[in-house]
Amino acid sequence: MSLKSSNKVETNRYELEISIDGAAFQDAIQKAYRKNVKRMNVPGFRKGHAPRSIIEKYYGEQVFYEDALNIVYPDAVESAVEEAGLELVGDKIDTDVTSIGKDGVELKITVTVKPEVELGEYKGLEAQRPSAEATDADVDAEMNRLAERNSRMVTVEDRPAEKDDIVVIDFEGFVDGVAFEGGKGESYSLTLGSGQFIPGFEEQVIGHKTDEEFEINVTFPEDYHAEQLKGKAAVFKVKLHEIKKRELPVMDDEFAKDVSEFDTLAELREDTKKKIVERKEKEADNAVENQLIDKLIEGMKAEIPEVMFERRVDDNLRDFDYRLQSQGMNLDLYMQYTGSTEEDFRKNFRPQAERQVKVRLALEKIAELEKIAPTAEELEAEYKRLAENYGVDVDRVKAAIPEKEVVKDLSVSKAVDLVKESAKVTDAKAEKKAEDKPKTTRKRTTKKAEEKKEEE
Repeated sequence: MSLKSSNKVETNRYELEISIDGAAFQDAIQKAYRKNVKRMNVPGFRKGHAPRSIIEKYYGEQVFYEDALNIVYPDAVESAVEEAGLELVGDKIDTDVTSIGKDGVELKITVTVKPEVELGEYKGLEAQRPSAEATDADVDAEMNRLAERNSRMVTVEDRPAEKDDIVVIDFEGFVDGVAFEGGKGESYSLTLGSGQFIPGFEEQVIGHKTDEEFEINVTFPEDYHAEQLKGKAAVFKVKLHEIKKRELPVMDDEFAKDVSEFDTLAELREDTKKKIVERKEKEADNAVENQLIDKLIEGMKAEIPEVMFERRVDDNLRDFDYRLQSQGMNLDLYMQYTGSTEEDFRKNFRPQAERQVKVRLALEKIAELEKIAPTAEELEAEYKRLAENYGVDVDRVKAAIPEKEVVKDLSVSKAVDLVKESAKVTDAKAEKKAEDKPKTTRKRTTKKAEEKKEEE
């Protein structure tokens, strides 16, 4: 098998001429014969026992050509692509078999390849690091969230329902006097003001008391997911069983002991502040990296094949589906609940996919220009990390993930480090202080005052 020629026919498209020699093709024909002989009938022979030469004479010399070509084709293409020094993107390969026979095969394939990338500056990029300071307001907000997580629900009996109350209701909806599917619920807990129900529903529950029965009049939005209900006026018959409100604990030393390992509220607040700073530090690191990456891809030039974006959208959709499955759902069910389509999801994932593809191409180019590659120790450590994540032996990971793919991932990671280490990062807090600092001016003095000073 050999590559006869490699020619660029259009942007990101190459045509390769490949020759498969007679010996290799004959070997593939023999494999195809062994694969198919058991199901072939030839007069005078028991089924599955006819010699290859007899079968070829009876059915024609080309009887095994198609299967033989399928056997030898993948290796022939892979070898030719590698020899041409190309990196394919997408699975679609246009193939034209120009000749095939006992002496071998001649074919042409047209493939889509990774685009040529031209970078702007990638060293010395500028970014501003957000402040990682934790203010008293930040601590107060976190403490309030902690109090809410440790709150308890109490039943309200002395007043009507108010915003932020949780009400337990029975309800049934009617359109034109007819109950509709999905419009009924019993002992349903609804937080008033949450926006969980269609506009107007929750507002009309406010003001009613426990054990009241009443009607609510609403109109379904024009973009409602159920086609038969779009824009329809509806009446809901409601019975209010219970009103509950969230009662927050008193934040004192006893509260600190109950919810943490600390003995005082002051200690808990200090620890909370420390954790907020740690979180903000990570967020600031991410913000800097994102700024640098944005500037990197802004300066990049490349005609990127559409298939690269579409494949990345496919990957993101698959990842989203996996996350849903880990929560006991799947993408099809989620789309039914939300009234969305796969086309909607693909459209929403598109901007993210485009950025991911551009970032990867830019970082791979940096790795190429800077001749960045992981050491043998780093490669082995990465395989061990992957094995731990998957919960399998290292050898299984090595068998499943080609070394060149892991090398490429590590090189990209090192390229990110290079961009960050060479960047010019200013601290937002420091800049603000510099801006806020009052300007000083020298006072002008009179000649008389200066002479007096000299006399002194």
